[in-house]
Amino acid sequence: MRRVNVKGTSGSGKSTFAAELARRLALPYIELDALHHGPNWSEPSDEEFRARVREAMAAAPGGWVIDGNYDSKLGDTVLGQADTIVWLDLPFGVKARRLWRRSAARIRNDVELWSGNRETWRGVLWDRDALFWWMVRAHFRHRRAWPRRFAGDKRMARIRSVAEARDWLERAG
Repeated sequence: MRRVNVKGTSGSGKSTFAAELARRLALPYIELDALHHGPNWSEPSDEEFRARVREAMAAAPGGWVIDGNYDSKLGDTVLGQADTIVWLDLPFGVKARRLWRRSAARIRNDVELWSGNRETWRGVLWDRDALFWWMVRAHFRHRRAWPRRFAGDKRMARIRSVAEARDWLERAG
C-alpha cells in the first residue's frame, strides 16, 4: 500500500483519515481541495488541475495518500495510479452532523481554508452549489454508482462506520 486514494463525501472524514494513514505509512499526504480551490473559490481548468495533481504525485515517487474525489475533472489521473482505494461510506446522519459541526466551527472561528478562502453560511447552506446540499446529492449518487463502478476492483475498501475506519487504520499500520 503505497499509493492510496481516500474517497467520500464532505463530512465523511476523508482528510482526517487520509492524513492519519499517511502518517502511519510515512507517506506524503496530498489534499485535492488544496490543489483545486484558488482565491475567491476560483477553480482551475480540468487540464490545469490534472497538471497540478500529476506534479504533486511526481514529487512523491515513493508513494502518497491522496484525499478527494474530483473524478469528473481528473479522470483516471489518481485512480489509475492508486494501488488502494478507500471509500468512506459512512451513514448519512454521521456525515451531516460532522459537516454541520465542522462548518459551524470554521465560520465561528473565521478559519482560513485554501488560498485565503473561508466558509460562510451562504456557501454551506444557501448557494446554488452549497456544500451541505452537494453532500446530500453526492451521498446518494455515490451509493448508487460506486458499487457498480468499483465492483470486482480488488483495490477498493468500502468502510461503512467510524469503528470500521478505526479498525482499518489499525490494520494498515
